[in-house]
Amino acid sequence: MTDSNLTDIDIELLLIGKWRFNTDWEKISIEFKDDMTYRETKIQTFILSKPKEVITGTKFMGVWYVSERKLYLNIKSVPQSILNLQIPIFNKVSIGDMVATLGSLFLTEKYEIVKINSSNFLFLDTDKSIVGAKIT
Repeated sequence: MTDSNLTDIDIELLLIGKWRFNTDWEKISIEFKDDMTYRETKIQTFILSKPKEVITGTKFMGVWYVSERKLYLNIKSVPQSILNLQIPIFNKVSIGDMVATLGSLFLTEKYEIVKINSSNFLFLDTDKSIVGAKIT
């Protein structure tokens, strides 16, 4: 089966597992699970992006799917966010998680899948190419 003949379900099956890739300002590790959830770690490498990392943390969780050869990531939880407060009077208040969930309604991450096989992928993020490798 050639890469252009892959269905969305074929692509989803190839994505299941752990992947690593870099962008201009981030190092990213992401695990796609077969229940359509994902766990992602993002490390900011650009010094001016570090304040964002302090607020959101480095871990993200959410749901994913593929439609028309595009990968969609919807963030549902940012467990290391400083906005997830522990107040003694109340249970844990997860303001960061609420903001992430509401934000994902309007700002879903979307990547065009150019090429994928069982060990590598090539995605397009707007105008930038992202090359990733599956890790075991």
